[in-house]
Amino acid sequence: MWHKVDIAEAASLLRSDLHKGLTSKEVAKRQHEFGPNRITAHPGDPIWKKFLLQFCNPMAYILLIASCVTLLFHELVDAAVIFGVIFVNSFFGFLQELKAEKALQALSQLVTSEATVLRDGKRVRIPSQQLVPGDVLFLHSGDKIPADVRLLQVHNLQVDESLLTGESVPVMKATHPLAASTLLADRNNLCFAGTMVSTGQAEALVWATGNQTEMGRIAWLITETVELATPLTRKLAGFSKTLLWAILVLAALTFVVGVWHGERAVDMFMASVALAVGAIPEGLPAAVTIVLAIGTSRMAKRRAIVRKLPAVETLGSTTVICSDKTGTLTENQMTVVELFTGQKRYEVTGTGYAPRGDILLDGKKIALEEHPHLVDCLKAASLCNDSYVVEENGTYSVQGDPTEAAMLVAGQKIGAFEQVKIDMIPFASETMFRATLHEGVIYKVGAFERILECCQDMVDEEGKVLLHATQEDMAKRGLRVIAVARRFVPEDHKKLALEDVATGFTFLGLVGMIDPARPEAIRAVQICQKAGIAVKMITGDHHLTACAIAKKLGLSDPESALTGRELEVLSDWQLEERIDAISVFARITPEQKLRIVQTLHARGHVVAMTGDGVNDAPALKAADIGIAMGITGTDVAKGAADIILTDD
Repeated sequence: MWHKVDIAEAASLLRSDLHKGLTSKEVAKRQHEFGPNRITAHPGDPIWKKFLLQFCNPMAYILLIASCVTLLFHELVDAAVIFGVIFVNSFFGFLQELKAEKALQALSQLVTSEATVLRDGKRVRIPSQQLVPGDVLFLHSGDKIPADVRLLQVHNLQVDESLLTGESVPVMKATHPLAASTLLADRNNLCFAGTMVSTGQAEALVWATGNQTEMGRIAWLITETVELATPLTRKLAGFSKTLLWAILVLAALTFVVGVWHGERAVDMFMASVALAVGAIPEGLPAAVTIVLAIGTSRMAKRRAIVRKLPAVETLGSTTVICSDKTGTLTENQMTVVELFTGQKRYEVTGTGYAPRGDILLDGKKIALEEHPHLVDCLKAASLCNDSYVVEENGTYSVQGDPTEAAMLVAGQKIGAFEQVKIDMIPFASETMFRATLHEGVIYKVGAFERILECCQDMVDEEGKVLLHATQEDMAKRGLRVIAVARRFVPEDHKKLALEDVATGFTFLGLVGMIDPARPEAIRAVQICQKAGIAVKMITGDHHLTACAIAKKLGLSDPESALTGRELEVLSDWQLEERIDAISVFARITPEQKLRIVQTLHARGHVVAMTGDGVNDAPALKAADIGIAMGITGTDVAKGAADIILTDD
């Protein structure tokens, strides 16, 4: 509800003074009422009970009986071996029971930090665990947000919410109220615990802490999600039940027939027990474990760590793979893939923040001296920038805004542009542009409409006819479109004011970027489809972006994508009827990811789920086999998964 109320109403509901904050007395009262700001596990079975429950299955019953009977016959070695097999299997099962608790511990660490709040009229720095609803919180660039908050004031605030919503770029935040029906990922007047401030500052009002936050709701989903038995464990359980009854019937029949023929009852009882013990395949669990262990070893050599032995067999039974998009099917690194300038569309190769790739025109590498408009466009995009790309051990990472970093890298693919930055107007949500002053020139980048309105001409006036159509086409294909412009000024111009960037610019071109599909993911999807395995993308990102990536991946009919809002109105049976034909789910919440996996189970599918974010964790746990990314994956996702890919 907090996204739909205005600031005054939010303060009133939380009984908070926006100018002085909470008093120490009120803080103590609320800390007693709401508890510490940390995510805690729901009370579960004690450790000893979790361990004993591992013995509650038909195969264990048979082996326990066999162990006891062989002990009665003084076969101590046999009894010890059989009991050892039971204990080892149960111990490994017990270890797997603890993985949800590890996921919860990782969630708690995500929201552990320090916070600057207003209390008794003063700004103070406190551990985030001491936050309470009603606290006035101050956020700055680089901060980890410690609670769910309603924004009061923002200054160029952008928040990276990818681990919660799957959004591939930082979200620009605002303060105005939104419609009650606004989806979680579109509530831009709220910030959520565990997410990161990319740029800007803000003042916010805490409305949820600990288990009441969105992260807390995910923790609840993880603990409440029931792990389904794998195909192998279901078959073993069915076989064990059948075997148990068959052995009991045969033993009883042997006893009855023997006594019927005049044998002593005691002798026939011992004979029946011996028959039962001989019929029990006490080596079966050990054999299965050894075979799965061999498979686990082979998987490890292929850079996949198996945390649960039956997952090896489940891989071979999978009929549907549900995959997160951002960071799993894509690089989670914004990349310029297309440029439009001088009436020409250029393709930019290479992915991620590594400055490797070429500029192509009609599929052929260009000679830069023949394309001055392209050079001017990339120079402006590279220099009108406040981001840095850092290389460490062959891995490239960004300091700053990913969109700016993508333009910087695109420029580096044709050469390093060096020109001293004298002054700058930073990007802001109100203006939707950034401008930088260099010696004799101002560069400006931003939203297409805002840049176009300040331009008096273009580098190629004949290209004006194509401009709007090209921009619309790029946007429809899921590209994030940035416009670039330039204005020459006297060389003694040393200060940049808003009136300097209001008019007189020359439009240089359009830059189209996207978080691109991993090349290896494209090949993997093709292999899966040839094997008869359906692949479905489930993402919190926008519909157009999801469809653009799905098309690159070769997913069947991505245009039939279902959004979270459309999914909300479908009943369970309606979704079950349609789900096989849908390959893309966009703007999906963590609960909806879980519902999709459960619906596929209801259709009789063996489901694998791949992901890297906190929002993927409940679905990872609910799937027959959960697979997490080892490099970019969060600890929460890894804790809920059965397999971890060490090389993503």
